[in-house]
Amino acid sequence: MVKQSIFGRITQLAKANINALLDQAEDPQKMLDQMVRDYSNNISEAESAIAQTIGNLRMLQDDHAEDIKAAQDWGNKALAASRKADEFRAAGNAADAQKFDNLAKVAIQRQMSAENEAKAAEPTIASQSEVVDRLKTGLDQMKGKLNELTSKRNELVARSRTAAAQTQVNDALKSIDIMDPTSEVGRFEEKVRREEARVRGQQELAASSLDSQFNQLEDLGEQTEVEARLAALKQGSSAPAALSAGTGGARTAGKGNADELPVVDEADFDKL
Repeated sequence: MVKQSIFGRITQLAKANINALLDQAEDPQKMLDQMVRDYSNNISEAESAIAQTIGNLRMLQDDHAEDIKAAQDWGNKALAASRKADEFRAAGNAADAQKFDNLAKVAIQRQMSAENEAKAAEPTIASQSEVVDRLKTGLDQMKGKLNELTSKRNELVARSRTAAAQTQVNDALKSIDIMDPTSEVGRFEEKVRREEARVRGQQELAASSLDSQFNQLEDLGEQTEVEARLAALKQGSSAPAALSAGTGGARTAGKGNADELPVVDEADFDKL
């Protein structure tokens, strides 16, 4: 009964503390540390209760030992009184002999009383001894569980710290992963690519404008040469040799510029 009441109360306390911690758990390490503290406190309470139970048993054992010793002492006194009575009776002193016989009887009665008290205490001592043995065994088991809980706590805390460190490493690796478009490097690379594309667009626009300017210069040069040759014909000089090289003939009308040669009917050349 004592064992059941002690460990039942401790078990209820442990369950209540653990359930409360689980309901309010935010930091696993703090929760585990609190569990270790609570279980250690429960063991301390158990040790105190068991110590009191052991103390009660030792008192019973001491009382039993005193009863045994008292029974032995009264037995010795009864024997001594009986022998003394025999001596007086042998000497013819009947009165003193009867006196010591009476003393022997009283000693025997007290011896019997002490023996009865010792016998009455023996079942209780045996029962309490079994309870104490079970309590000691249970306490050793609780201490073993505490060692397991402490080891588990250390293991889980180490795993938690390892996981947190791995998460930090992964986050750091992700932030510099050049293949990940969501990383800082990836976003910066995308910004650079957009800037490069904008520059290429500007270059294409600039090149297109420059080509147009050169085309205008070529058209102006051709018109100037035509005017020069026409002036030479009017002055009666021979046609420039460049006419046979096809310098101007390779170009076709159709630029659409205002400085191009006037459109003529090919039949007009047959009339010349």
